[in-house]
Amino acid sequence: MSGFRTLLYKEVLRFWKVAFQTVAAPVLTALLYLLIFAHVLESRIEINGLRYTAFLLPGLVMMSVLQNAFANSSSSLIQAKVAGSIIFVLLPPISYGEFFLAYAGAAVLRGVMVGLGVLAVTAWFAPLQFAAPWWILAFALLGGGIMGSLGMVAGIWAEKFDQLAAFQNFLILPLTMLSGVFYSIHSLPPFWQKASHMNPVFYLIDGFRYGFFGVSDVPPLMSLSVSAASFLAVAICTLTLLRKGYKLRY
Repeated sequence: MSGFRTLLYKEVLRFWKVAFQTVAAPVLTALLYLLIFAHVLESRIEINGLRYTAFLLPGLVMMSVLQNAFANSSSSLIQAKVAGSIIFVLLPPISYGEFFLAYAGAAVLRGVMVGLGVLAVTAWFAPLQFAAPWWILAFALLGGGIMGSLGMVAGIWAEKFDQLAAFQNFLILPLTMLSGVFYSIHSLPPFWQKASHMNPVFYLIDGFRYGFFGVSDVPPLMSLSVSAASFLAVAICTLTLLRKGYKLRY
């Protein structure tokens, strides 16, 4: 596993060297979301017996985890492909399993670090209960793993930066923004409630929020099952692309 350790170290060092951009900037973005939405809606909305700010906080934390996990693995691969430095990762005898674990692990680490940063700077806006801490950890890791793996798929598929931007803008951003971060799906019309249940990110957000308050829109075990199945599906897809060398070796 020396190849895995070396590649993981390289990927972690890559984003940590520019932590002001990769960690601090997303924390500031989430803080701005909170300030704007909380100021406008705090006195007008209460969801599941929670103040709107309290309801919003876990969603912002998880959204930050997901978006930054995706950004880490996808940007790393596309930059390496465009610059031609991907060859230095492919030539050493590193198995595709080690390749996957290193990139996904670094993506999860960056996502969790940003999530902790968001939690640290926003937690004083509203009391958080931490009703089920292990559920919080499980959904954070699953969410980072799903988006880190999906970022690898995007980075492998894309041949230039605008293709990667299209993947992020037309798939990742809608999935995260329409997943119940800012609202409860019970406030939606019946059609859109059913549509929300087709979004795997909804289950990540809902399960993560359950870990804080013990309340959720769907049973937490259902959220955990859907999230685990989604991670398994995306991981298998990513490993298949790596094993075949799709747009990497050929």
